[in-house]
Amino acid sequence: MLTILGFAMIATFLVLIMTKKMSPIAALVLIPALFCVAVGQGAQLGDYVIEGVGNLAPTAAMLMFAIVYFGVMIDVGLFDPIVRGILKFCQADPMRIVVGTAVLAAIVSLDGDGSTTFMITVSAMYPLYKRLKMSLVVMTGVAATANGVMNTLPWGGPTARAATALKLDASEIFVPMIPALAMGLLAVFVLAYVLGIRERKRLGMLTLDEALAREPEPETVSAGTGTGTGGRDRLRKGTGASASGTGTGSAALAGGTENEDGDDEEFQGLDPNRSTLRPKLYWFNAGLTAALLTAMIMELMPIPVLFLLGAALALTVNFPHMPDQRARIAAHADNVLNVSGMVFAAAVFTGVLTGTGMVEHMADWVVGAVPEAMGPHMAIVTGLLSLPLTYFMSNDGFYFGVLPVLAEAGAAHGVSPLEIARASLAGQALHMSSPLVPAVYVLVGMAKVEFGDHTRFTVKWAVLTSLVVLAAGILFGIM
Repeated sequence: MLTILGFAMIATFLVLIMTKKMSPIAALVLIPALFCVAVGQGAQLGDYVIEGVGNLAPTAAMLMFAIVYFGVMIDVGLFDPIVRGILKFCQADPMRIVVGTAVLAAIVSLDGDGSTTFMITVSAMYPLYKRLKMSLVVMTGVAATANGVMNTLPWGGPTARAATALKLDASEIFVPMIPALAMGLLAVFVLAYVLGIRERKRLGMLTLDEALAREPEPETVSAGTGTGTGGRDRLRKGTGASASGTGTGSAALAGGTENEDGDDEEFQGLDPNRSTLRPKLYWFNAGLTAALLTAMIMELMPIPVLFLLGAALALTVNFPHMPDQRARIAAHADNVLNVSGMVFAAAVFTGVLTGTGMVEHMADWVVGAVPEAMGPHMAIVTGLLSLPLTYFMSNDGFYFGVLPVLAEAGAAHGVSPLEIARASLAGQALHMSSPLVPAVYVLVGMAKVEFGDHTRFTVKWAVLTSLVVLAAGILFGIM
């Protein structure tokens, strides 16, 4: 019964947000609350939610201070050279812009943190997409899929979890997987090229001067189908995650003003004359960011503590006067509130899913459904199961709850735990667009894209990319 209700809860949530009947934050709270009552455990709802909030509180803290930190870095001009370099490469060619999005997201993903990747990628690329009236879901879809492939780095999380759960060495899991992951990243670049060609056919090519001369498009988003040649679909202004303030997005970057409807009156990318620039402190800020990312990779301190210290130091040095500090915090407050609110709402969902035992029953049912004849092929089974399971549950739930069971089933048929561990990484391209991943709300919030639109557009491409990784792993004899 718990298995059926677990799948029903997830399906109800996805249908409601994809059809825009409810906002993600409301659905994350109300749907699990109703199902908790339906399974007869309504009295324990408070305990489940508090436990879920406690588990996700460090993530929420990390996101809050990471948004402030990188928001300040964008304000003071740290990423201006990156943006100018991308502009120089992309010019006003939609194909180059989409490919540039994939490349930038992959490079920034080397730090192992999805939120950081999305903040930098959207901040750099959003002005170009807006000025050329390109589909914003193309940007979010490509960025999320590229980050999903790169998320398999040993310090990114999944590989370390798999190694811990199966008591293996992370390098033994990751290093042999590099060829398969490289094929997955190549698939993302090919996808970006194809989507870019479709955008070029839809919009045409302009010189950069012609693009800057265009009237900016009002704050609407293009649906997933808007990438085709049949014209651009127009949607009403986003609600929920998509209606969040720009935070580190257009307000800080555009240098333009916003009218009372929230539309940019002037949108010309990075404003070289904005008052928040601190050119004399450029190398201090670059060094601080490099030190912060190094400390994060080396795990010198918990990531929330590193970003808390980094944000405090960045604000103090760049804006020593209290009114300026308050102004910077206020400028990014909307995005902070939106993202942290999403994380705590997701805590209700995960708390109920775990506390009621739904996750455990769902995992047992899935493993039990695997035919005995598939035993010798448990690595392939694990890779295929990693797609839906890492999408519908957290990485912790999959790697610590399901993966050991799959490894035991494989061992009974002579399949080594290493093969099982490597195969379990195949679904990460899809995982990064899961509604249970806090970073995805940073992505859609800054890009002003509705989560349902992002999901409809991205899932099919992310599944394809994950299957490429799995197929490459089989082809290269890695699993």
